[in-house]
Amino acid sequence: MTDAALPTKADPRWQRVLARDAAADGSFVYAVHTTGVYCRPSCPARRAKAQNVTLYPAPDEAEAAGFRPCRRCNPRGLSAAEANAALVAAACRLIEGAETTPSLEQLAEAAGLSPFHFHRQFKAATGMTPRAYVIAHRAGRLREQLHDSDSVTGAIYDAGFGSASRFYENADQMLGMTPSTWRKGGAGAEIRFALGQSQLGAILVAQSQRGICAIALGDDPQALLHEFQDRFPAATLIGDDPEFQALIARVIGFVEAPGVGLDLPLDLRGTVFQQRVWQALRQIPPGSTTSYAEIARRIGAPRAHRAVAAACAANPVAVAIPCHRVVRSDGALSGYRWGLARKRALLERESRD
Repeated sequence: MTDAALPTKADPRWQRVLARDAAADGSFVYAVHTTGVYCRPSCPARRAKAQNVTLYPAPDEAEAAGFRPCRRCNPRGLSAAEANAALVAAACRLIEGAETTPSLEQLAEAAGLSPFHFHRQFKAATGMTPRAYVIAHRAGRLREQLHDSDSVTGAIYDAGFGSASRFYENADQMLGMTPSTWRKGGAGAEIRFALGQSQLGAILVAQSQRGICAIALGDDPQALLHEFQDRFPAATLIGDDPEFQALIARVIGFVEAPGVGLDLPLDLRGTVFQQRVWQALRQIPPGSTTSYAEIARRIGAPRAHRAVAAACAANPVAVAIPCHRVVRSDGALSGYRWGLARKRALLERESRD
């Protein structure tokens, strides 16, 4: 290692440059002396040698030192990912505001992309296809309508479904149960659950027919159970299942070592916005953190950082959706549904892995 390379290689930000970490975009830039340009950390250009690089906290400092912005990664404007996210966010607003669902071709034309490219960019930004997004949006409206409408059929049509038969083909996927069961607080639905103890305190794990629907952490196991019962007061909760006890052991192992991953299906029910946030959270690698504002930018809603924080607070599956990896813009820890001490402990464990 040359003496010139030592300061850069000793800086922890250099590892984020080597990883082309998009989560670091906006927090610093790096300048390359041999080309005279500065870049965002995620720039796809060929990596420079450490001895030729200087790290700066912001574009202004890099330009004051005589460097010009990279044309490829556009460090002063939107990154390619952010630009695509903005296009996708506009498409989402178009879907949500339309009385008649626009076709893929219409959405792509509005975005100025080919249908194939738009489909790919939409899925990359939201974690779902445009059609799946439409279904999820309708499902969110349906859940609201089921509480307010006098009849299930009326709620189905008010939510935007053209026919009841088409809705019932996807009812289980959208609600995890029939709409009449949903209206009755889960009456007739079976949900298996188990309470256990982890190094982070009491833990409750619950599973519907579709997958894990709750991972909750706390100090009082009975309080966790009562909170879960309130979600579906009329559902049949089944405990003391030996087979399910084996599953909770896997989940406890995952909570205590998040880096190993959780290879189990999840049953996540939330609004379309919440699902977009949760998808973005699942893309944060273990050992890394990002801000609420950055998540808002990634999903194409840069002013929605408060809504992002609310979606994090509504996360039903602790650690599996890693909302503990989201911090304030200044790096400080802030609200965590299961307590700041647990958030700090999870981050410390991941930094050691």
